[in-house]
Amino acid sequence: MDYKIIDAHAHLWLKQDAVWNGKRIQTLENGRSHFLGEEVQMVPPFMIDGRNTAEVFLSNMNYAQVSAAVITQEYIDGHQNDYLQEVQTAYPDRFFCCGMCEYFDEDVVGQAKALKERGFKAIKIPGNRLKTDAVVVELQDKKMADLFAWMEKEGMILSIDLDDDSRQIAQLDEILQQHPDLKTAVGHFGMATFPTFMEQVRLAHHPNVMIESGGITWLYNAEFYPFHGAIKAIRQAAEEVGMEKLMWGSDYPRTITAITYRMSYDFVQKSKELTDEEKAMFLGRNAERFYGFKELVELPYIKNMSE
Repeated sequence: MDYKIIDAHAHLWLKQDAVWNGKRIQTLENGRSHFLGEEVQMVPPFMIDGRNTAEVFLSNMNYAQVSAAVITQEYIDGHQNDYLQEVQTAYPDRFFCCGMCEYFDEDVVGQAKALKERGFKAIKIPGNRLKTDAVVVELQDKKMADLFAWMEKEGMILSIDLDDDSRQIAQLDEILQQHPDLKTAVGHFGMATFPTFMEQVRLAHHPNVMIESGGITWLYNAEFYPFHGAIKAIRQAAEEVGMEKLMWGSDYPRTITAITYRMSYDFVQKSKELTDEEKAMFLGRNAERFYGFKELVELPYIKNMSE
């Protein structure tokens, strides 16, 4: 490869202990978690204590020749700002970590300012979790509008996952018109298997907006590897906004309960429907430019004993 691979959507935590919409998410054992009322295999069973650490991820990254990763956050994992600050400090060339505010509180801008002071350069908004049975936080609420204005002014990157309906898409579109310099990464590849997929993709017509594919193998899990439907979705999105607007993301570690980490991107490398230049942009160069990665590590291929 004449390019380095960057994962634009992954997660880390020491312990899952959270509540969303009145339901608990809590680490159990053997990679399982209590999740919104049921027991699920949250991470691979070899993570017997449920600890999804930077060191385990680095081992996976090194094996799969992934030079760097963007660590995002989700309400279902609990706030991980403290741990991710440690990760960013310990491995500044390998991880770009997003901070996360508590958007159900009022002083969101104050929280964001504190995160910036702690060294975070991006803020994550799990938009799909801003609606509960008790309350809805709209992206156009005053506290959120103040946040977006501050982020644009301060040059903070917005990482956001949107709900699978049109409401938040229209709201974000209006926000991006008001704040054209707000660098934004839209996650979960626009929820590619849902009817509003292309509505989300079209947000990338805004000059500073990217679409990243974290979770795309989960969205196409029913068809499984080599994810022909996912390749068609990447091709469709590229035809609409250009391959330079798209980034690969794995949604590690949840997605590797079904596949290996390398499999979460090598279906793209092996595809005959994308050119070598398109693969290079999608798998690394676009994220390198967008997030400002410098001096990416070069990782050699290590042969499997079984080869």
